[in-house]
Amino acid sequence: MRNEDHAREDGPGGRTDEATDTFVTHRNLLFTVAYEMLGSAADAEDVLQEAWLKWVGVDLAAVRERRAYLVRITTRLALTRLRTLARRKESYVGPWLPEPLLTAPDVAEDVELADSVSMAMLLVLETLLPTERAVFVLREVFGLDYDEIAEAVDKTPAAVRQIAHRARAHVAARRPRGTVSPAQTQGALDAFRKAVETGDLQGLFDLIAPDVVLLTDGGGVVRAALEPVVGAEAVVAVLARIAAVATLRPVRINGCPALVVDIGGEPDSVIAIRLDDGLVTGLYAVRNPEKLSRIGEEASLRR
Repeated sequence: MRNEDHAREDGPGGRTDEATDTFVTHRNLLFTVAYEMLGSAADAEDVLQEAWLKWVGVDLAAVRERRAYLVRITTRLALTRLRTLARRKESYVGPWLPEPLLTAPDVAEDVELADSVSMAMLLVLETLLPTERAVFVLREVFGLDYDEIAEAVDKTPAAVRQIAHRARAHVAARRPRGTVSPAQTQGALDAFRKAVETGDLQGLFDLIAPDVVLLTDGGGVVRAALEPVVGAEAVVAVLARIAAVATLRPVRINGCPALVVDIGGEPDSVIAIRLDDGLVTGLYAVRNPEKLSRIGEEASLRR
């Protein structure tokens, strides 16, 4: 082995500094791609580990555009895992919700990114077929051209255009109505928190839509409603029980204002909201402890 080759090796498997530097440079982007496709940080991390193992075996001299190549590897691995997750979700106990991520303020400053990783949007993306989801994320969130996406999903550019059109229409019909600014979400959440903490039931009724839906994800590990809780009266009753034993702490989850529910000084759940026409139409409460393991550290999401 030549001395210069030896100098470029770093760690097990002969990983080079150049390969490592490139991967680290794009890691946050790759994590965001995988997370938006999977809705699970744990699975996204597994995908990145697999992507890294593939990347260190690549001849870098033969790679024309490294960012695109890494996105392609990550997308293909995420698609494979997404199909596995679909089978896993079929046996999931109760409603399945995305894994909430504590995010830094800079994520909220990128309005398009914050919207794309919001709990409400991730649930809309769950209704897409795997390839539709990949195409939508790569095109609408990351702005890849159709040729790049075609390589990532093993389709022709013409097919990708059709899939993108279909996915956009599907998402548009299901995403929150109108644009909701971070300030509007924060204002609604502040009022919601105050009403819950003070037991102002009328205040809660004024904030939530008559047909509001509460989804609680306990994963069969902790107690949670196994079916959606529908209607203002039923939802307010649940919130009143929470207020009696918990404190609510404001945070930013997935780029949006949200609440951590603390019981006995420990995080018990995370609550995110969906706003439509100024009213809370959706409440998403994640209680599954496996999905709360990262709630104490900020996740770096990038486009």
